[in-house]
Amino acid sequence: MALHRKIIHIDMDAFYASVEQRDNPEYKGKPIVVGGKPEGRGGVVATASYEARKFGVRSAMPSKRAKELCPDAIFVYPRFDAYKEASKKIREIFYRYTDLVEPLSLDEAFLDVTNDKLNIGSAIEIAKLIKQQIKEETGLTASAGISSSKFVAKIASDLQKPDGLTFVGPSKIEGFMEKLPVEKFFGVGKVTANKMKKMGLHTGGDLKKMTEEELTKYFGKSGRFFYKIVRGIDNREVQPHREHKSMGAEDTFSYDLTEEDEMNEQLEKIAQTVCKRLQKYNLKGRTITLKIKYHDFKQITRNQSFPYLINDFETIFSTSKQLLLNSNIDDKKIRLLGISISNFIALTGVSKKKKNNGQMELF
Repeated sequence: MALHRKIIHIDMDAFYASVEQRDNPEYKGKPIVVGGKPEGRGGVVATASYEARKFGVRSAMPSKRAKELCPDAIFVYPRFDAYKEASKKIREIFYRYTDLVEPLSLDEAFLDVTNDKLNIGSAIEIAKLIKQQIKEETGLTASAGISSSKFVAKIASDLQKPDGLTFVGPSKIEGFMEKLPVEKFFGVGKVTANKMKKMGLHTGGDLKKMTEEELTKYFGKSGRFFYKIVRGIDNREVQPHREHKSMGAEDTFSYDLTEEDEMNEQLEKIAQTVCKRLQKYNLKGRTITLKIKYHDFKQITRNQSFPYLINDFETIFSTSKQLLLNSNIDDKKIRLLGISISNFIALTGVSKKKKNNGQMELF
């Protein structure tokens, strides 16, 4: 008889906003928006408390729109040091039960508890203990999804938020996936979901009626993934030491940039931040990518690869400037610029354990 893995996905509830409400009693019970400024341009919501979400405020929404939806919202500037400190304590709790912890960001992680350190045996019981200890030791709540695959565990953790716990056993996975709306599939955005619905594909059950060839024809490589996942096939392991795929920084401006000198000035600051992060983690990469978002929210990327490894400021800044110049910026209004480095190789003598866990940071 095959041994089913026991995987828990822990997802903190409105993490940044919850930390703010914990640390500032006057914010409790009130609509909190972390990130951005409601006045002027450029602000973007990092996260919102559940009180604000009732009004339709969501992550990545322009702050101006959030203010329109929730006029009484309290806008708070992010305190990443506080969020990282809370995240560190939460991870310490995870490691009491297993060393197989794969952080996805500051506020969520996969845990493989097939063989837990305390020999508890029950993934449901472990998830309950983790949730309880997080609440007692940090004053925050978390939601947990439990299953034998990463995909289902991640979806399950979102079903009963906040402070929820959802278990989907191995025998229930196929039925669970058949009923799942396509927009709930991890990795399916609005564009793909709309495309599916136009094709009459509304649930996992609808996807299951299509052959692997048909799904691949319409959705590329993702089609093969959809074919497997609706049948409960997900053999991906929890990876305790995730490698960096890219590292970067970006900035959304309070007003649209129209002059090349202004753009280069901002690029210089961003390049300095990227350089410091690369050197902090002793990383060198071969590809520099420039991200540009215009005033109408249209977004493009331009990149350049090198035959050798780089992490120095001069190369990053000069290459980014050239990529910007080659992007036909004349008469264009730019609201965001970003630089990232990819195709990494760590420098000799660096322990993978000391790297950060590949999480994306907001800046």
